[in-house]
Amino acid sequence: MSSALPLRLGSPAGGASGKMTPTDASRIQSTQTKKGNDVGKSTFTSRVQSAASRNAAGTPPAPATTTPSQPKGAKGAKAV
Repeated sequence: MSSALPLRLGSPAGGASGKMTPTDASRIQSTQTKKGNDVGKSTFTSRVQSAASRNAAGTPPAPATTTPSQPKGAKGAKAV
């Protein structure tokens, strides 16, 4: 049997919404800091904190920035 703790997201009262909360982010950041892991920019911890802030503010996540691609199956221009 595994001794790992279960992942807890949302309220501790059992009404977990599946969304990251500021409390969750704080707990994760604290754990990562105690383990000596980086908690700076572009880390898992910073993404967790950003998601918690968005969820607390009720704003949807920003759309991923992608460049337009060719339609599926397109091969591009022919060489002359």
